[in-house]
Amino acid sequence: MSTTFADPKSLNHDLIEEGTLLAPRFDAQGLVTAITVEAGSNEVLMLAHMNAEALDLTLSTGDAHYYSRSRQKIWKKGETSGEVQKVVEVRVDCDQDAILLVVEQTGRGAACHTGRKSCFYRRVENGALVDTGMPKLFDPKAVYKAQ
Repeated sequence: MSTTFADPKSLNHDLIEEGTLLAPRFDAQGLVTAITVEAGSNEVLMLAHMNAEALDLTLSTGDAHYYSRSRQKIWKKGETSGEVQKVVEVRVDCDQDAILLVVEQTGRGAACHTGRKSCFYRRVENGALVDTGMPKLFDPKAVYKAQ
């Protein structure tokens, strides 16, 4: 299944913000920011990016797909680690330049490649990063050793 997105440049302000057409505003690199939260708790799990293909795959399969800027390719969340994200709901912000995925985090419950539940496991204190104590749910060296 292939999702056809409306061209945001062809829509006026009211149609973008109040209309029913999905018209993601991809940036100059063809990406849109995607924030992922856990269904139920609404805890922020991660922030990533999607291109049109990753968004289409997410919508058509029900599994979260993202675009890796560093690897320059699409990746299905959990394809290596088993930490697949099952999409419960997809939302867009008012001007359609950000996606919010509400997901059920499968596997051991780790969304972060470091093995933690969330990628946001550190806080800033006095200009330095301090670990919040979020435990690792898997050993990333063992899981990603083949890569």
